[in-house]
Amino acid sequence: MVGAQDRFCTKCGAAQPVDASSSARPVNQARPDFTGGMSPHTASLLCYIPWLGWIAAVFVLASNRFRRDHQVRFHAFQGLYLFVAWLVAHSVLMPVIRATDVGFGFPFPRMAAYGLELLILVAWVVMLIKVSHDENYRLPIIGEWAERSVSEQRT
Repeated sequence: MVGAQDRFCTKCGAAQPVDASSSARPVNQARPDFTGGMSPHTASLLCYIPWLGWIAAVFVLASNRFRRDHQVRFHAFQGLYLFVAWLVAHSVLMPVIRATDVGFGFPFPRMAAYGLELLILVAWVVMLIKVSHDENYRLPIIGEWAERSVSEQRT
């Protein structure tokens, strides 16, 4: 038996027709955006939270609300690429340096890898400060990649 508010049949799983007078949402109606009440400033800031900003960046890039906001999407891509840089430094370079003691010309190989991670952490903090003051700042290499990613997605 299918109830008045049921969207699917409990036995066969078939979609049920929606009555116009009922309060049920039609199957093809768009769902509300999960970034509904978030300001562009807040969305940009969340993309630079160290080690967690990638989650906010993915949400921002997937949301309909910021689909046409060039600045917010730029910060989302830049924050995401900054996290990828940290991930490469932490998960790829550190194990290679530990295993081989190759320091790429530095006298203390492990300090070079830790220095790269520290540099990325400083970049996150600098970007948090810049975005909080509404300053547009593009990191040297990562900023160019982010700008290119935003421009490729324009329709």
